[in-house]
Amino acid sequence: MAVRVGIVAGEVSGDMLGAGLMKAMKAITPCAFEGICGPAMTAEGGLSQFPMEALSVMGISEVAGRLRDLLRIRRDLIAYFRRTRPDVVIGIDAPDFTLALERALRRDGIRTVHYVSPTVWAWRRYRVRTVAASADRLLTLFPFEPGYYAGRADAVFVGHPLADAIEAQPSPDKARGELRLDGRGPVIALLPGSRVTELRAHARLFVKTAQRLALRYPDSRFVAPFVNRETLAIFDKTLTELQAFDLPITRLHGHARQAMAAADVVLLASGTAALEAALVGRPMVVVYRLSPITYGLARLLSRVPYVSLPNLLLGRGVVPELLQDAATADGLVRAAEDLLENPERRAEMTAAFVELRAHLGCGASERAAAAVLELVGARGTPSGVMSCAS
Repeated sequence: MAVRVGIVAGEVSGDMLGAGLMKAMKAITPCAFEGICGPAMTAEGGLSQFPMEALSVMGISEVAGRLRDLLRIRRDLIAYFRRTRPDVVIGIDAPDFTLALERALRRDGIRTVHYVSPTVWAWRRYRVRTVAASADRLLTLFPFEPGYYAGRADAVFVGHPLADAIEAQPSPDKARGELRLDGRGPVIALLPGSRVTELRAHARLFVKTAQRLALRYPDSRFVAPFVNRETLAIFDKTLTELQAFDLPITRLHGHARQAMAAADVVLLASGTAALEAALVGRPMVVVYRLSPITYGLARLLSRVPYVSLPNLLLGRGVVPELLQDAATADGLVRAAEDLLENPERRAEMTAAFVELRAHLGCGASERAAAAVLELVGARGTPSGVMSCAS
């Protein structure tokens, strides 16, 4: 009999994590999945009760405008799982939505798993108690995270699936050929974000930066991948507004890793994309802008000196970070030029990324699947699981 799994993802990165977990679970034992699934999870057989895009918002002020809809979706999903009684419910990231869902279901006797620790090491440390009250088991991506839950929650480090999925130091020439990027000048990848709100915050900054770099490097080429038509439309509208359609820019639907692999330098909005670029091994500059209210609160509550995952994992400022008022076209151009003109700086950064990869690559999806199935008593033996670096 199939293990019945409720599963909820709230954004693109969660969809990818969920798809990997689902595939690995099915390789161990028959499973059936339903909840909130993105396209990757749907391709693995997940049935979605609500569109994942309904949860894809960021920031305090942005969530406030959608609060009524989010609460309704969560209420309806809780009621649905209480009726159908799955063997386990897995919330993937999106802690402000999924932890309350898990907590309500756990109180009703349904086993729960939370996949991806909230950033308790950065801010809102009290969420350790919230996770402990919500999840029977926590699956963490990073090796230092279980220590924050010691004695309070069952936290298991499984590793990051991206470290298993992404080829180390892929050939830039091969990627450029696949993307049909001709010419001899530098290739610069532009990744202004995966959410609509991120494009609204960053599109003008990235287009203005590309315009100035094109003047500085006349033979340069740009490649910009987007996760959906809506984010691409916002970027295209910005190109029109800034009269920048003459830029040598290749716009892509998906293919973000190919774009990174093709690039000499990657300019990106902070998030999972920064970790992807580090695992691909490409020098990068990270930017991020939030609404003034959200940024002010984040600064007040933050406990860490960095925002990008490569810097946080390495414990030092390897990657330049341009945040809020510092995220200007002038600043981004200067940071890009520093990497393009300084081979020693590029080599230092890529060497640090090799170090980062060693901490994360360990058959993460298979380990996560085994941890979930062990919890529900459906043990199996996943194949091909690598041992994690300590």
